[in-house]
Amino acid sequence: MAVLNRWSDADAQAAVAHYGAGGVSEALALRTYSARLLGADPELVLHGGGNTSLKTSVTDLLGDPIAVLCVKGSGWDLATIEPPGHPAVQLEPLLRLRALPSLSDEDMVAAQRRHLMDPAAPNPSVEALLHAFLPHAFIDHTHAVALLALADQLDAEAVCRRVYGERVAIVPYVMPGFALAKAAAEAYEAAAASAAVRGQELEGMVLLQHGLFSFGATAKQSYERMIGLVGEAERALSHSERLFQPCALPSRPAPAAALLPLVRGALSRAAERQGCARRWLLDLRQTATALAVANDQRLGNWAGRGVATPDHVIRTKAQPLVLPPAPPAQGPEAGPALQAWAAQLEAAMQAYVDDYQSYVQRQNGRVGGHKTPLDPLPRVIAIPGLGLVGVGASASAAAVTADIAEAWAQTLLAAEALGRFQPVGEDDTFDMEYWSLEQAKLGKGKELPLARHVVLVTGGAGGIGAAIARAFAAAGAEVAVLDRDAEGAAAVAASCGKRALALTADVTAPVQVRAAIDQLVNRFGGLDLVVSNAGAAWSGPIATLDDADLRASFDLNFFAHQHVAQAAVAVFRAQDGAGLTTPAAPGDPATPAATAAPLGGQLLFNVSKQALNPGPNFGAYGIAKAALLALMRQYALEGGAERIRANAINADRIRSGLLDDAMIRARSTARGVSEAAYMGGNLLGQEVSAADVAGAFVALARLERSTGAVLTVDGGNVAAMVR
Repeated sequence: MAVLNRWSDADAQAAVAHYGAGGVSEALALRTYSARLLGADPELVLHGGGNTSLKTSVTDLLGDPIAVLCVKGSGWDLATIEPPGHPAVQLEPLLRLRALPSLSDEDMVAAQRRHLMDPAAPNPSVEALLHAFLPHAFIDHTHAVALLALADQLDAEAVCRRVYGERVAIVPYVMPGFALAKAAAEAYEAAAASAAVRGQELEGMVLLQHGLFSFGATAKQSYERMIGLVGEAERALSHSERLFQPCALPSRPAPAAALLPLVRGALSRAAERQGCARRWLLDLRQTATALAVANDQRLGNWAGRGVATPDHVIRTKAQPLVLPPAPPAQGPEAGPALQAWAAQLEAAMQAYVDDYQSYVQRQNGRVGGHKTPLDPLPRVIAIPGLGLVGVGASASAAAVTADIAEAWAQTLLAAEALGRFQPVGEDDTFDMEYWSLEQAKLGKGKELPLARHVVLVTGGAGGIGAAIARAFAAAGAEVAVLDRDAEGAAAVAASCGKRALALTADVTAPVQVRAAIDQLVNRFGGLDLVVSNAGAAWSGPIATLDDADLRASFDLNFFAHQHVAQAAVAVFRAQDGAGLTTPAAPGDPATPAATAAPLGGQLLFNVSKQALNPGPNFGAYGIAKAALLALMRQYALEGGAERIRANAINADRIRSGLLDDAMIRARSTARGVSEAAYMGGNLLGQEVSAADVAGAFVALARLERSTGAVLTVDGGNVAAMVR
């Protein structure tokens, strides 16, 4: 897709008015506006990539003007940047640093931080000195896909000269930091002097195997130069013909829902062997670009070339894990082929880990052996017949990785059509991946207690289900909200975060349940925990109850839970390789799947107090719930060896669809008490809320050594006590 000039004078002035109302200068308002234009286009930058700056002046406490560089700060994304995202640094002290022969990254960051106008502002970009050493008021820097296709060539400088002539300076690859800032300044000054002789002005600067700079006297000029330069790269690439060499694939490859849990399980086992966190989230991409790379027989060769721009290695590692083509989805050979594929997956995962560790050992020795090794697990996985998969500690992180993987694929295809995709080599890649500034961040992040877990909540659009979904999201889990009410499920999912998933299904229909869980697996890669919450009450004396009502109650309050549990356990077992690997015979080396501890899973059921303390005229509901309690115990009994835990919540008198305002009024009137007294009719004398039930489910989820347990949440009811 071609980049477009999205500048609007009307929008620019609206930004000036909007930010100006808060005391922001016109120049900084326009800097913010154009930076957001760049950040909104994935063809230019992705997820925190790129940076922008402005040279201006501010007044100090004494009213004296001070020249400053306002440059993108650490942690800000151009797509959503606000004026504080360009912290002001005194310009003159930065310019004086150029006289130094060298400057470590740590000293550079400290010097920049020392000269911030606001000590509480974020750290300026590591490329702040590069921006400072160039003379222009506005400077933009992107990692445009089209430009990288030119800059990642064996003869990249010659290619860029053919496209741009002498209108840009060209800088050979140098690691970001002080050395790059000096090299870029020198290259710019030499090119600018030559251009001045010709009566021309430089429009930009190409950093080979890295990215593109544009600059100007105004925000609009710098932005439009960026769009123009990228557009020229796109036009140069448009004349190149892409020749695909498809690999051999089955006519109908196995679907993602069959393969992704196997991949997630293999990651888990590899992680356990390395002492890493075991749960990972996956993000599958099946766009035309992703499939064009994944399905090409040159994939293995391409995967070893490296990243499109070195910045990406921090998210993706240097290369993807390439798996064998997806096995067939049907036919007599499908089962054995899937088993063989799973074994190949395990071997490929271990080979990737071994290769990565050799790479780190080799490169760490080169730099003195002081680097702390990162985990050796892949972050991008290419599966012919399926697509590209991003791997991350969260759904958001996996999505970011998948976005970058697609940008890599797009750059690679364009570069190969033009010539040969040739990014930076191993030494430079390692230096970026193990950059001291990145190493300093290790161990500083703390995950929420249920981070990396994928949770499905049924009946999620109701009052209790919504509270449960939000409680798990707050505990760090990735949440899928399932309900017959599509709009309600979507609303609850939206309240659980950007990556939460809304699913629509009738849980009494096994086919719909399996399809919904397939959708969940396609989104997250697997499943860790189910809160089987959907239910409804049928009332009436048991002696005269219609068979239809009793069967309907059992369909929803018992069999639906069984449908959900069966489908979930199938995913749990796939993640652990059940049925796909066999324990090794005595004396034979065991397979990784046979020797690793199971990842397991959890089944949490909402059984209600009726299972233990039945009430008159609620037999249809209570008997089904008693059966559900027995079902939970059966899963606990049979799933323990696989670390599949099953537990239940016994709750009572919770405001919800089952106990609505009309029923509360009727019951309190029948008992001759106030509504408040009825709702607080327990040993504690307090009403129990949906949030209390939700908190209990989260607590059960975290009790790693409990299974077959019933946790009561009713404020105290002797008749409903388990023991």
